[in-house]
Amino acid sequence: MKKYIRDIQDFPKEGISFKDITPLLIDPIARKKCLDVLVAALKDQAINKVVGVESRGFFFGTLIAQELNAGFVPVRKPNKLPFDTISASYDLEYGTDTLEIHTDAIQPGDRVLIHDDVLATGGTAKAVCELVERLGGTIVQCNFIMELTFLNGRDKLGDRPVFAPVVY
Repeated sequence: MKKYIRDIQDFPKEGISFKDITPLLIDPIARKKCLDVLVAALKDQAINKVVGVESRGFFFGTLIAQELNAGFVPVRKPNKLPFDTISASYDLEYGTDTLEIHTDAIQPGDRVLIHDDVLATGGTAKAVCELVERLGGTIVQCNFIMELTFLNGRDKLGDRPVFAPVVY
C-alpha cells in the first residue's frame, strides 16, 4: 500500500510532510486490497458501528461498515452535523481543532470500530475515543491505514487496540 501513498511536502503548512492517500483511492485494485487488509484485521469481532473521522476517515470507514454490515457514524468538524452534538477538542501536529458527533449516533453497549486514515500525534483519535465512550460505546479497535510511529500517537490511546498496516 505504501506505493499508493505519496508525500506532499509543506502541506498544510511548512515543515509538514502530508501523507496523501488519493492515489490509493483512485486505483480500484489497490483500494480493494487495502479494504481487505483493514477488514481482515478485525478477526470476527462483533462490531455494530464504524465511526469515520472527517474527512479522510469517511472513504474507507463507509466501505468497512458495508463489509461488516454495521452502521456508519461520521465525526465532523464543528457546525457540520445537523442534529444535537457533543464535542471534544484536541491538539494535532500543526494546531488545535474540535470534532463533533451526534448525541444519538452511539448507544450504550454499541461495539465500535474507529477508523481514520492516519495515526499521527494521536490527538484526533483520542478525542474520537472520548466522544464514543461518553456516549456509552465500547471501542473494539482503532483502525488506520497508516501510522507515523515517530510521533508516538499510539501512546495517547492507552490500552485501546490499534491496527495500522502501513508504518512510517
